[in-house]
Amino acid sequence: MRSHPPPLLIPPGAGQPRPTCAKAMRRPDGEVVSAVGEYVAVNTFEHLIERVAAKAAESERLHPPVSPEALEEAEQRLGFRLHPLLAALYLEVGDGGFGPMDSLLHLMGGPNQDGEEAVVEGYLARFPAADADSRWSWPKGVLPVLDWGCAMFACVDCLSEDGTVLLFEPNAISGQDLSDAWFVDAGSLAAWLETWLTDRGWYEGDAVDEGSGMTRWPEASARLRAVLP
Repeated sequence: MRSHPPPLLIPPGAGQPRPTCAKAMRRPDGEVVSAVGEYVAVNTFEHLIERVAAKAAESERLHPPVSPEALEEAEQRLGFRLHPLLAALYLEVGDGGFGPMDSLLHLMGGPNQDGEEAVVEGYLARFPAADADSRWSWPKGVLPVLDWGCAMFACVDCLSEDGTVLLFEPNAISGQDLSDAWFVDAGSLAAWLETWLTDRGWYEGDAVDEGSGMTRWPEASARLRAVLP
């Protein structure tokens, strides 16, 4: 079991918190898809996947990749497609157990050995029942893909072109505004992976400094309102 560091405490109104709690592809239907990353261009995605796979192979928690049929089932349950790079990770690298802290979540199914929910189940569970009296909401298309601990998650916005990677940090919420919990970790999934590959992530103990603050996700309020009844 992983130990969870103390939660991130953010003063009300803080604009750029610094986290302290860490822990061209072909789809199953034959469609060739790609996206532009912040640091990694379209034509280098294949090389990026190879580098990710090489580093992932060092993880004792790595699981075999999912089948195209499993990916299709996951997307049907979600109601949208995974970002193409995220889909490639599950199809070509593994079904979780790699990435930052070897902790990318498995795509679908019951909890893993650490009691962590799968991506699909975790996403669907975050939407309250239609008749529920709750102020809670979760943005459509934003998948929780890694549990940092302390209720913090790394999430991929599958509705954005580049697969923006977000930090969900509920400890930052003050009052009733749920948008306070959302920050941009990386402008693209490719950039987020590149940061991990080069040991430059904020979750690396010797990499954290005063310049590693994150900005709030500017789309948070609108995306959260869009799912309210």
